[in-house]
Amino acid sequence: MCINESQLEHKWYHLLKYLIAGIFFGIILVKAEVISWFRIQEMFRLQSFHMYGVIGSAVITGMISVWLIKKFKVKTIYGEPVTFHPKKFDKGQVYGGLLFGFGWALTGACPGPIFAQIGTGATVVIVTLLSAIAGTWVYGLIREKLPH
Repeated sequence: MCINESQLEHKWYHLLKYLIAGIFFGIILVKAEVISWFRIQEMFRLQSFHMYGVIGSAVITGMISVWLIKKFKVKTIYGEPVTFHPKKFDKGQVYGGLLFGFGWALTGACPGPIFAQIGTGATVVIVTLLSAIAGTWVYGLIREKLPH
């Protein structure tokens, strides 16, 4: 079980909130143009600030949110406590980040926008989705053999 996994069991229709949130998130990604292959290429070629502004505002929003959650001891909507556990830095995170960045630059997609890109009709991104699934599967197979 994951560290913060809920102990509560819910009916299937409780998952609808995630579907609605995902649709809303996808619309925001499309409207903000962060699923645009051209915007992503501009970012990696250092030609535009657009994507850096979006990513930077997301980081700042996340920092403020975590600070507020810790300060006011916010609980989940089901009353469970939200806990944060310290993370230990490892050089593998740098290698993983570089690999992720290279994949993002080559394909013009990262995990969040893949589904929004497919939803807008960019069906070629299905290859990227299948590659991400295959990579996750391979990682699951070799995870125990990797240094952690």
